[in-house]
Amino acid sequence: MSALAWTAAGSLAAWCWLLLCQGFFWRTDQRLPPRRRDPEHWPAVVVVVPARDEAEVLPLSLPSLLGQEYPGRAEVVLVDDNSTDGTAAEARAIAARCGGLPLTVTTPGEPEPGWTGKLWALRHGMALAEERGPEFLLLTDADIAHDPDSLRELVASAVCGAAGRAGHMSAPHLSGAHMSTEHMSGAPMSDAHMSDAPTSSASMSAPHTSSGPVSDAHMSGVPMSDAHVSDASTDPSGPGAAPGDPDPGSGAVTGTGTTPVGTPGFDAVSLMARLRVAGGWERLVIPAFVYFFAQLYPFRRVNSPASRTAAAAGGCVLLRTDAARRAGVPASIRQAVIDDVTLARAVSDTGGRIWLGLADRVHSVRPYPRLRDLWRMVSRSAYTQLRHSPVLLAGTVAGLLLVYVVPPVALVAGLVSGDAAAAWAGGLAWAVMSGTFLPVLRYYGLSPLTAPALPFTAVLYLLMTVDSAIRHHRGRGAAWKGRTYARPEAAPGRR
Repeated sequence: MSALAWTAAGSLAAWCWLLLCQGFFWRTDQRLPPRRRDPEHWPAVVVVVPARDEAEVLPLSLPSLLGQEYPGRAEVVLVDDNSTDGTAAEARAIAARCGGLPLTVTTPGEPEPGWTGKLWALRHGMALAEERGPEFLLLTDADIAHDPDSLRELVASAVCGAAGRAGHMSAPHLSGAHMSTEHMSGAPMSDAHMSDAPTSSASMSAPHTSSGPVSDAHMSGVPMSDAHVSDASTDPSGPGAAPGDPDPGSGAVTGTGTTPVGTPGFDAVSLMARLRVAGGWERLVIPAFVYFFAQLYPFRRVNSPASRTAAAAGGCVLLRTDAARRAGVPASIRQAVIDDVTLARAVSDTGGRIWLGLADRVHSVRPYPRLRDLWRMVSRSAYTQLRHSPVLLAGTVAGLLLVYVVPPVALVAGLVSGDAAAAWAGGLAWAVMSGTFLPVLRYYGLSPLTAPALPFTAVLYLLMTVDSAIRHHRGRGAAWKGRTYARPEAAPGRR
């Protein structure tokens, strides 16, 4: 056989392995199941929303949080991360107009050295939430809209256990050491999420009582008046730690409660929000993003007690406060740019049980109308995913070319040159590739006829990743909304 035929055969072998041996990543059946029963006790929840210059999207997302139909006690804390567009004022106006769950608007000041902006905002919001004594925290991005029953279904699944729609029940995840598949050849390296805030997780335990009770005015479903919109602005050092915190500056959630051993459910339940696919570039790039993310972190492996893969999806993470306390979150991950996957590892490495799936009730309202918007979103952290390693970058480029580019090239070149072996191998590899992309296209309601365009989209992601590396080597690092982050080892204040 010719060199082209052997190369095409190698690509076909890679696709056969991906199809059968990479956790069935291409399936979309990992969803929250229909609720079969209610928890005996609906735990208290505080929703923490980091927001930086989000005044434009808040009218589309914040009312959905305030309007949650949750049977237990719930409230919302929006952390205005030093916005310049009136984000805090817009949030207060929405709360006064819409009513619903109580809303607190607060600001942490500029981040201290060694913290990313999002995690600094989460530190402040989680510390403030701890004063309310919740059993769960819902960490959700400012651009994420929720169906009215979203919180109820998340909590029920976390307390009672979650299962995929195919009937797969994920047992408690008790593995101590976790290893990700983030550097697998053939999958583009990009940010672990397409929105701006970290993620979290969830599970069941006895009621958390380390803090005093919240008044009836803060009960879920109580109509909101202007008095329910409070401010908790502080100096840049953030709020004081809860009683018993050994390190007031750590930002870790504190308290006295612990999760009983053998408790059912999960410490973290994360949903990959359904992203917007209104424009042409969004329809081309975003389904592929979900596909590539699942290829790196197969949801079934994340949800399996026998696997060491740990991941979460940014935008919607229900996190048990006890699990956050054990993992030292967010202080233990304060420098993470890809914060959602890092958070999942921190929870899992401390014995937490995690679950990850696709969302049916949660969706992003953030538009990416132009290619440059999507390009900037991916390139800001793609090289971080590769640990700023030129070797890993070179391996990723080679893997992408072999797995995604060789099949169509071999098919066309083989047909033109009369190399039947190359044409057959390339055509079969392209067919397998396109077939594995179909479930994600169906999930987004897009035409299956676009599946063969996946190689073109993969090349776009390859170029975004290379651009990310060039930006880092030019000293521009990971940049987002006016902030640029150095490599973790170069950041001051690292311990």
